[in-house]
Amino acid sequence: MYMRLVIGNKRKQKSVIKVADLVAEVEWKWIRNIYLRISPADARIRISAPMTMSEEEIKRFMLSKEAWIRQRIDRANVQKRPAPYEYVSGEYHYYKGHKYSLKVVCHNGAAKVEIEGNEYIILYVREGTTMKRREEVLREWYRAELKVLLTELIAKWEQIIGVKANQITVKQMKTIWGNCNHRTHNINFNLELMKRPVHCIEYVVVHELLHIIVRLHNEQFKSLLTHYLPNWRKIKAELNNLYI
Repeated sequence: MYMRLVIGNKRKQKSVIKVADLVAEVEWKWIRNIYLRISPADARIRISAPMTMSEEEIKRFMLSKEAWIRQRIDRANVQKRPAPYEYVSGEYHYYKGHKYSLKVVCHNGAAKVEIEGNEYIILYVREGTTMKRREEVLREWYRAELKVLLTELIAKWEQIIGVKANQITVKQMKTIWGNCNHRTHNINFNLELMKRPVHCIEYVVVHELLHIIVRLHNEQFKSLLTHYLPNWRKIKAELNNLYI
C-alpha cells in the first residue's frame, strides 16, 4: 500500500513497509540505487528506493540487511539523550566539535558569549535573566559564529568549484543539515552545525554548493563530491553519527 501524489509530470511516492517487527519509512525517488539509513537519534528506519522498485523487492532488501538494521537500532537505542538544557553553570555545550563547560556570569552590561581557552563557554547575562533568554542569547551567538565561518568556507569553495551562491540563511532544522535551491542558488544551513567539527561543516558547504551544478544525489553528484572531497563518505558518517 502506498500513497501517490502527482504534480504535473512529477511523482512522489511514500509508504510504510513492515517486515516482521521492523517498520521502515520508504520514499520512492528518481534514483538508480536503494539507500538505507537508521537514524542515530530515534532509531527510525528510512529507505530511499528507485521508482521502479516494488514493495516486495524492498521487503527482500530489508531481509537481506536485517542483521545490520538490528545492530544499528540497538546502537541507537542505547545512546542516552542528554538532559534538557537549563543554561546554568556546569552544563556541557559543544562548539566546533569540542566540549565546553558553560559558565554563567551575571553582570550589568549587555548579554554576550565568550570562549575561554579550550574549557569554557562564558555566558554573560544580567541578574535574574530567565532560562529562555539565556537560551536565546546562546543560540544567537551560535548563529553569528556559524555565519562568520560559513562566509569563509563558502568563499573558499565557490572559487574552487566555480559556482556562486546567492542568499545564505542559517535556521533551525530538524532532519537535514542544509538544502540548496537549484534554481535560485539560495542555501539554508542548520544552526546545529556550529556544534559539529569544522571539517563536517565544510563537507555540508561543499555538498550544498555542488547542488548548484547538480540537483539530484545521482552518480554525477557523487562523482563531483569524490573529486573535491575524496573522504566525504567518512565525514558524512561522522556527521550523522555524532550525537551531541
